[in-house]
Amino acid sequence: MTAHPEGGPARREALTREVMAATGLDDTMIGLVVDRFYDRVRADPVLAPLFAARLSDADWGPHLAKMKRFWASLALMTGDYHGRPMQAHLPLPVSGADFDRWLNLFRETATELCTPAGAALLIDKAERVAASLELGIAAGRGRMLRRGERLPATEA
Repeated sequence: MTAHPEGGPARREALTREVMAATGLDDTMIGLVVDRFYDRVRADPVLAPLFAARLSDADWGPHLAKMKRFWASLALMTGDYHGRPMQAHLPLPVSGADFDRWLNLFRETATELCTPAGAALLIDKAERVAASLELGIAAGRGRMLRRGERLPATEA
């Protein structure tokens, strides 16, 4: 990507346009990915109960809107998301295997719907998000994961 002498919003908008041109991603595509991905999550026998314990049917609309802002902000650098994902995920009873399952569904969805460049960008971002959340949740449980170590399942 090229450097932009202008700063602030103009620079962000130029970077967003460059990413969109290079990847084929835009708000519509990200919306499709988010919707399809969470349809898969809600049908998954392992992940669905984790989400159902925290999101009622009425909560899904606002959650999906938030996730669309999150992914657009992350992938397209729009700056539209201002949440605190780590705090939201800290109490979840998840393990490394749950993150793997989440990532596999995300990879399948992005690969199915996006251009190769768009899928590669989204998958890279998803892998980084998952790794960060897994490390943060482990730390929140008082555990420091070593390189290659995974977050164990919580005890019931």
